[in-house]
Amino acid sequence: MALNQEKDGDQGTPQDIGYQGSHLQGGKLKHLYGPNLHLLSDPYHLSLLARLSSEATFQPEISHLVTTLYRVLVARVLAEQIPTVDVVSPTRMISATPFGVYRGKVIDPSTKVVCVDIARAGMLPTQVCFDALNHVLNPAGVRQDHIVMNRVTDDKGHVIGARIFGEKVGGDIAGQIVVFPDPMGATGSSLLEAIGYYRGLAQGAPTKMIAMNLIVTPEFVQNVHRQEPDLIIYAFRLDRGLSAPHILNTLPGTHPEQERGLNEHHYIVPGAGGLGEVINNVG
Repeated sequence: MALNQEKDGDQGTPQDIGYQGSHLQGGKLKHLYGPNLHLLSDPYHLSLLARLSSEATFQPEISHLVTTLYRVLVARVLAEQIPTVDVVSPTRMISATPFGVYRGKVIDPSTKVVCVDIARAGMLPTQVCFDALNHVLNPAGVRQDHIVMNRVTDDKGHVIGARIFGEKVGGDIAGQIVVFPDPMGATGSSLLEAIGYYRGLAQGAPTKMIAMNLIVTPEFVQNVHRQEPDLIIYAFRLDRGLSAPHILNTLPGTHPEQERGLNEHHYIVPGAGGLGEVINNVG
């Protein structure tokens, strides 16, 4: 599947200045939304995400792209958010030389993490993250929970919240890192409902909570940080395609109250469509 290249004189939506080369530095997109938003925007992964978002992309490529992107996302979260320890680890060269020993940092295998599947879009991403965590942590300390919910809309189709109607939760989250791998961060209502559920267990506070998304909107970032300012967000793209041209000509977060990424039915623009349906091949 070939992506269309922009040519001089092309007409259409204004380009977001955030994704011009000078604002993609060190594998992240520069923004003014504060230190708890990490946008892992580089040309390679933006290419994969553009391909995933295209209406010409179908299964099984959909699942392959989601899996590839989440393997990178969880690796960055592990590298930047999980505690480390010093180890002395002999390598295969120890039989040839006493210097065949790695001495240095590794991820602390005793760290406890809960992966929360917000069904249905979160099912595949959460499984990818769960598998990755089990490779570097003690599997006895890695848990996967499942929460089934749907959007609640008014009679005009506007999202007014989310409703949980099923869950399989393996215990409390006290002293643990809780991650929410969910592809689309649109309004934040589902995430906030899930966080509220865990806070309602009242069995102690987590060490930290991390949202892991492919695409987020300015509305999502502001809504969740208004209620959960300490929540850490990782994503590849911040979509604000319904913002005015002069807003798109500023760094994300310069005028947050004027940035828009949601249409009247609370779908992300430019976005990727309803990935819950797309991943599960629901017409």
